[in-house]
Amino acid sequence: MTAPEQEDEELEEIRRRKMAELQARVAEEEEKRRAEAERAAVLRVVLTPEARQRLANIKMARPAVAEAIENYIMNLARSGNLRGQITDDLLRQILEKIMPPKKETKIVRLSKDEL
Repeated sequence: MTAPEQEDEELEEIRRRKMAELQARVAEEEEKRRAEAERAAVLRVVLTPEARQRLANIKMARPAVAEAIENYIMNLARSGNLRGQITDDLLRQILEKIMPPKKETKIVRLSKDEL
């Protein structure tokens, strides 16, 4: 085997590997899109319009919290523990369970006489 033939084989092997990596990446992205579309469809069915709007507002302000709520709702739907649609009030209750309690800050102002 001559040097140019060996280089051609090496280049062809590199091309095959790159193509396989690209195909794997495309397949992964397609799977993510499909899962997200399925998730959106389920949420559209199980949430009332008011609850969907609240969840959209939460997603803009706190994406991590919104994702936790969506995961919780998806688990309820998959397990069959969901009776009817989730209303805005029920979504608020779920939010209270998921959100950590707020730390209350108390500001005490002292006058010059008290110092």
